[in-house]
Parts: sequence; structure tokens; C-alpha cells
Amino acid sequence: MKIRIFSAALAAALPLGAAAQTQQQVKPPIAVYWLSVETAGGMGMELPPGMGSLMPTGMAGGKRMKLELGSSQGSGAEPRAGHAIPPVLSMGPSLPLLTPRIERAPVRERDDEEPDFERPKGRMLIYWGCGETPRAGQPVIFDFANMNPQDAARALRSVSISRPRGPAPGRNRTYGTWPNQEDSRSIPANASLKGDHVIAGNYSPEIRFSVGDRHDFMEGVAFEPVSKTSGGAFAVKWKSIPTATGYFATAMGQGDNQTDIVMWSSSEVQVMGQMLMDYVAPAEVARLIRDKLVMPPQTTDCTVPAGIFKNEGAMFNFIAYGDELNLVQPPRPKDPKQVWEQVWAVKLRLKSTAMTLLAEGGGGARSGRGSTRERTPDAAPQRDAAPQPGQAKPSPAEAVQEGVKALRGIFGF
Repeated sequence: MKIRIFSAALAAALPLGAAAQTQQQVKPPIAVYWLSVETAGGMGMELPPGMGSLMPTGMAGGKRMKLELGSSQGSGAEPRAGHAIPPVLSMGPSLPLLTPRIERAPVRERDDEEPDFERPKGRMLIYWGCGETPRAGQPVIFDFANMNPQDAARALRSVSISRPRGPAPGRNRTYGTWPNQEDSRSIPANASLKGDHVIAGNYSPEIRFSVGDRHDFMEGVAFEPVSKTSGGAFAVKWKSIPTATGYFATAMGQGDNQTDIVMWSSSEVQVMGQMLMDYVAPAEVARLIRDKLVMPPQTTDCTVPAGIFKNEGAMFNFIAYGDELNLVQPPRPKDPKQVWEQVWAVKLRLKSTAMTLLAEGGGGARSGRGSTRERTPDAAPQRDAAPQPGQAKPSPAEAVQEGVKALRGIFGF
């Protein structure tokens, strides 16, 4: 009897408490569509006539865009999808979203003689912070000949960033992308995203949305000519970008010895900045500004300390983070008891990038719309890191991996 009375009392009390803690059930979208949109300023300096075509793709300026459609539905036939674009994009009525053909890699015969591993020679000298002279305690030195996880963790400090995972082959049942092997056209210099967009295919529900001024291509980075201060530091200035949420810069060059690599970042705290040279969501940018890793959007100059590079000609890489457009259809029901069955979700993310040489007179002012030479690579670099927990510190093993990524970025392998 006592048990029944207790159960009845508990049941009577639950509705009030449970209502306060009700969590709405959310069903993920059938289709997810990502637009990764970049304005690349190229080298940020004028080149002699005919030299532009000799530049690697990554150093060429222009507008770039990567479109990715992922769906949990199958096509039932040959997958087909396309993106109907507004006329102001100046690329015709639509862009095809092609499903890549996955081919198995050839089986490699066993090689009993493994090549000997040869440790790289030289050191990495790490600096950070804008200012006339290096900060106290700099540089942190990482000797490649004595690589171990503890030294790597001390020298190759990274930062944890929350990153959602976008569409990808294998992650989604069906996938389509542009540019692709059938259509890799360059995006015109006067192209705009403003207007109505429609994505349709035989494996995805129809997606309709509009883009306004805030989420159009960002303005290109416009550097003023680089100058040297009386103390020998490099003064780098740029034109403010109205839609930027923050800025970050890195530089790489040679040290006193030919085998020394010097790395510098604009962060106020020690960090390997390669991970930040990519799309970062506005909320994360705001956090990084508070943590003094990213420069606020009001910033228009940064001085690279004197004496850290042996010669002029170190490479200065710069990124302006942009806003994001995030849409879900249908909207979230106001009643928390009603299941939110999402049909599609769209993410449009933006950035503006440029590079220049740390040399007297380098980085001449541009029009703010990027290079006159526009080209879109077949596969623009799109890092897709798995979500990471907030402020968690990278482990020594993760630090080593981040260092390897940095070296790959430096040497291009």
C-alpha cells in the first residue's frame, strides 16, 4: 500500500517537473547544403606582365566557391543535382553538382624492405604577437633532430576550435559537389551571390533560400605598401573590411641558419596558427578575440617584430573571417513537445584571404576586390576537422600532428 501511495504521489508531481526539463526531440535534416565562399587576394602585390600565369594556384587571386550537397536519401538511379543560381553570379542558369566516382586504389604489393626514416635537419623558431620587438621568452625552439611528444607539445601549441562536419562522400548516403571534373569554370570578378537560389535533384528535397548583402562575397584584402620602421620591424597595414568578424595573420621565413624555419603569428599568446587560416564560425571568432588569439575587426595594422627573419622576403599570410548564413527548414516549432523534423539545412560561410612579402614596398594597395586574374581550383583546400570540445588542451600526440600539418603547409607535401 505504501508503495502504491508513493508511486501515485510521484506520478502527480512529475508533470510539473518534467515540463520544466522537457527537451525537444530533433530529427536531423534529410539534406545538408554547404557553400564555402572565399575572396582570395592572391599575393597582394602587382606582378610584371605575364608573370601572373606562372604563380601556383594558391597564390593566385580571385573569387572561389565550393558547393557540397549531402543527403540521407538514395537516388534510385544515376544521382543528379544542380544549383540554380541568380543572374548576378554571371555563370549561366545553374551549376551541376556532380557525384564523384569512387574508384578503389590499386592493391600495393608488399615491400619487405622498408625505407629508413631520416630525421629532418634544422629547427623551427616560433614567435608571436604584433610589435616592434619579440616578446620575452621568445623564440620557442623546436629541434627536428630531437623530436619527441613533450617538446612538440611545448613548441607546437595549437588551439581547439569547434567545427561542424559538412557533407562528404561516405558521410552522406548521396553526395554532390561543384567545382568538378565536368565544370570547373572560373568565377567572374564581378560575380555576386545576391538573390534567389534553388537546389534540386533526384536524391534531395528541393532547397530554396535567398542571399543578401551581408552574405555576399567579402571584399578583397587591400594591403598598403609594407614599410620598415626605424627599428627594422615590418609595418603591415590593410583596409578595413566591413563584413569581417576578425583578422589573423601568420608569417614564415628563414632564420639565421639555412636550416632554420621561422614561424610567427599575430596572436597575443603562443599558438601554431595554421589551424586558424580557415573558415571559423562567428561565435568561435568572438571567443578567440576574447582569448587574444584573433585580432578584432576594428584592427587595421600589425607590426611584425624586427630581427626574427634573416632576410626580406618572408611570406605573410592573412585572413579576414566572415559571417555565416545558417538556415533550417522548417523552422523550429515553438511547442517543445512537438518533434522538430528538419527537411534541409543550409550553411554559407565566408572568408577573405591574401598573402604578401615582408619586404620594403611589398603588398601594394589593391582595389579591394582581389586579383584581376581569377581562377577556381578543381579542389580548393577545405579542411574538415571533427568537432572538438571547447577549450580542451591538445595532447602531446595531437601537437605532433599539428606540427606535421604546419610543415606540410610550408613545404607543400
